[in-house]
Amino acid sequence: MNAIDTLQQWNQQLEAVVQRQAMNLAQHNETYSPEVMAQKSAGKSGLEVMTLLLEGHLQPPRISKTLDFYLVEVGDGLAIFQGTPDIKHFNPLGTVHGGWYATLLDSALGCCIHTKLPPGKAYTTSQINVNIVRAAHAKTGPLRAIGTVIHMGRQVATSEAKLVDPEGKLYAHATSTCFVFDAR
Repeated sequence: MNAIDTLQQWNQQLEAVVQRQAMNLAQHNETYSPEVMAQKSAGKSGLEVMTLLLEGHLQPPRISKTLDFYLVEVGDGLAIFQGTPDIKHFNPLGTVHGGWYATLLDSALGCCIHTKLPPGKAYTTSQINVNIVRAAHAKTGPLRAIGTVIHMGRQVATSEAKLVDPEGKLYAHATSTCFVFDAR
């Protein structure tokens, strides 16, 4: 598949996600809160929770609105986010701030681990390593952070993620280590 076809597929997938979430979130008419998330997540596997987020049955964390990125796909050990850099994400040099890269990658890194959690378990990031290899700017267009689980243990999980454009060009890559523990 060429870059134009990939971009078209990405845009169609994103539009379908945004429409589905808007429709389902309108039915629930609630704002994001950790308490509501905990209540609605109780007794569910991580993949079930991530699917509820993707489908719009749970409010997404506000950071996704702040930095303009969206969860577009989840699977067993997989989480994909899409975002398009905007001028509000730029550093003083006129390129995308490293924090935007890191947040998008961290979301994919953590959420792919989340998909592997059994009911009653939670996680927290203990380490993240981000390598930015290409600058993004106003003409870059959408980028996808694709996170996959490397290791899922009872107490420690590791993951990796790539940030790519529709041509498959790499902009950044990252790894993460997370602690797994009993949810409260």
